[in-house]
Amino acid sequence: MELVILGMNFGCILGPLSAGKFPEKDCLLPLISKILGYLIVAGSTTAKLPQIYKILKHNSARGLSVAAFELEVVGLTISLAYCLHKGIPFSAYGELYFLLIQAIVLVAIIYYYSQPVGAKVWMKALLYCAVALTILAGQIDPILFEALFASKHAVFFSARVPQIWKNYTNKSTGELSFLTCFMNLGRSVARLFTSMQENTPMNIVK
Repeated sequence: MELVILGMNFGCILGPLSAGKFPEKDCLLPLISKILGYLIVAGSTTAKLPQIYKILKHNSARGLSVAAFELEVVGLTISLAYCLHKGIPFSAYGELYFLLIQAIVLVAIIYYYSQPVGAKVWMKALLYCAVALTILAGQIDPILFEALFASKHAVFFSARVPQIWKNYTNKSTGELSFLTCFMNLGRSVARLFTSMQENTPMNIVK
């Protein structure tokens, strides 16, 4: 019995269940992984909204490290470009689209509330746009592409350090959203499971 929807074979579960049997592990786990993957993608559409809302509500980016959020944008861009050009299943990385868009919006909002916005900020924004478009289009040397992706974890780790240090020195989290941080943690844990099931590179997990 075949019933495939969005790459998910429900037939291998419905068949045994209709016969009063428990589905095979080799069918059940991949299906759970696919469903979980799409749930992660769906959840990512709102992952950073609590942080954006908190900043807009208080008209302040107090306590937020600009460098931390900028580095997150860089890491997400590298990850998305790699997944796109390696042909990895959408359910294994689709959240990167939505996280990147929200992260860019978040950085723009932090820039706005960290007035004045000088020439340095505009130069960084223009440089990112030029480099990001090149990377996302895959217009770079394959060896350099692999090196960039290998550096992804270092980028994400570096993105955490400035915010942790700022929290420590300020003795406060400022406008940092606990809900967004919690959602990111939950997504990362769930993505570990889906990556193992779908045989995608473990270093895609953020």
